Amino acid sequence: PQGTGGPAPLLSLFFYVATDGQGTLEPHLENKSRLAAVTGTSEELGDFTLTFLRPTAENGEDPKYASYNYLDAASPGLHRLTEVVRSSLSNRFVFAPPGKPRRRFFAVDSFRGLPGAVGEPPHGRLLLHQVTLEPSGTVEVTFESGSVADRPGRLAGGALSAALAQHTAAFEQRFEETFGLGRKGFPASQRRFAQAALSDMLGGMGYFHGRSLVQSPLQEHPVPAPEAALFTAVPSRSFFPRGFLWDEGFHQLLLARWDPALSREVIAHWLDLMNAEGWIPREQILGEEARAKVPPEFLLQHSETANPPTLLLALQRLLPDAPLPYLRRLFPRLRAWYDWYNRTQAGPLPLTFRWRGRDPHPERFLNPKTLASGLDDYPRASHPSPDERHLDLRCWMALASRVLGEVAERLGEPSGPYREMEQALSDNRLLEQLHWAQELGAFADYGNHSSAVGLRWQRVVPAAPGRPPPDPQLVREVREAPQPRFVGALGYVSLFPLLLQLLRPDSPRLPTVLATMRNERQLWTPFGLRSLARDSPLYMQRNTQHDPPYWRGPVWVNINYLALRALHGYASASGPQRERAAELYRELRHNLVANLYRQYTESGFLWEQYSDSTGRGQGCHPFAGWSALVVLVMAEDY
Repeated sequence: PQGTGGPAPLLSLFFYVATDGQGTLEPHLENKSRLAAVTGTSEELGDFTLTFLRPTAENGEDPKYASYNYLDAASPGLHRLTEVVRSSLSNRFVFAPPGKPRRRFFAVDSFRGLPGAVGEPPHGRLLLHQVTLEPSGTVEVTFESGSVADRPGRLAGGALSAALAQHTAAFEQRFEETFGLGRKGFPASQRRFAQAALSDMLGGMGYFHGRSLVQSPLQEHPVPAPEAALFTAVPSRSFFPRGFLWDEGFHQLLLARWDPALSREVIAHWLDLMNAEGWIPREQILGEEARAKVPPEFLLQHSETANPPTLLLALQRLLPDAPLPYLRRLFPRLRAWYDWYNRTQAGPLPLTFRWRGRDPHPERFLNPKTLASGLDDYPRASHPSPDERHLDLRCWMALASRVLGEVAERLGEPSGPYREMEQALSDNRLLEQLHWAQELGAFADYGNHSSAVGLRWQRVVPAAPGRPPPDPQLVREVREAPQPRFVGALGYVSLFPLLLQLLRPDSPRLPTVLATMRNERQLWTPFGLRSLARDSPLYMQRNTQHDPPYWRGPVWVNINYLALRALHGYASASGPQRERAAELYRELRHNLVANLYRQYTESGFLWEQYSDSTGRGQGCHPFAGWSALVVLVMAEDY
């Protein structure tokens, strides 16, 4: 009850059970007025029983006085059930609890048909259970599938509470055995936060089935891909109910720790999506649920567009205990995937790489997006060209070479080509030659670039007489011609040689990278590392009139996890920066965990990203995708 004083208000709860076109329902009445249960069958559910238990007081034990009404009517269609119920209401009923005043109330009576619907064939059947009571109280409804034989008893009331308590205790024990947050001194409230993060990710997992829409350079028009099935986690089941290739590797870092067999199955599903060339579409828009959440312009998957091979991060974690038969089945697909990257994403020079598929109309964007990289609007060369060298992709390929070599050695297969490529891509001297920008004091992309770009309102051409004037548009203005140079965009991409631990512990560049990371005018915030330096020209700049900054300042958990993982590694390795790395690790871990927990307690959600100025969650929520990596950060499990 929300008010105080006076008699408690009457509350009526309506529970609808309806068929639509197929299926049967059978009511089971008690004392001719109370709908005690409904048995039925449908194509999706098979045989089932719904039982309406009598209300109880809040403690779930003591009986609660209630009045009961039910309605049995032909259904004119699910969209008109409210009309059916409304037309059936009558106020002739009296609520008469023992020793209390009697009160009239509205309840379903008899259904006499809807106006204008005479002669229309019914679409199905509606059974409605109405229970009227004075709050507060508990009304419990059970659903039992006919597929279960020899059920020991109904899972309801005290039996349900006891079973839930048993499962909760088992989950909490397994969670502590897996992540050890209690042993690390986290209080119960923060342990519950971490448990919720893991649970939300597990709860968002789904099985999707359908066809992707694919555009190949070999075909003039898009074509549907073959039917595919995918068992996967998702970033957000309500907002992004589909698989994302680079997100999934981060998801599986956490799930591989919780349930390695489950994680192995998900990775196998993703690799089974590979086409004959070795390409895996970066978004999996399979089935109606996924398609309903995707704007039409994003449905098309381009077969030359890659995505970071983050699944290899998770596979590397699973590798020591992965069964050999599993790895043997995976290895041909891993080889094909690796070869596809080397064949299709090669850069202009040996041992360089370039993301394909950047936005083809640069005049429309402050900086053309690179969706393939996963970092969408992160600033790259202002004028896309075949001469670009992308630092992050080169680092991903070094990781891929390392993991392919490890898998080959586990299987007794030749690992030489992978180890040689790993060694070449990890060569710090060559890395500096190709990607160290001396004038910027940072690692960087290289390409045809101008830093003197901006958005301006385009002059509107006068409308024809009698027509409304067209809306003005923001278009890109280039105030200085581009030239081949390193791209001055200090941020997450600049950190990739550290994030994937390609820099040697004694690298002369490591102190500069660590200083950049800790500089509050650049990447450091009290909430985690921001995605683009505050002194960068495109920091928090819109990309178009309708395209707010995305990877241009906010704090993202997945990259902060990689940074912590790397700092933890450098703090454990012998080298001149060992103590500095340990110091940054402790500070960054504290900042990230404290802010995610604070935002969770205030909002009840994990968020897609976090403001670098206030720490507030922003973007999509709930987002128990890679933001749930906070569990591994709390556990210091890298």
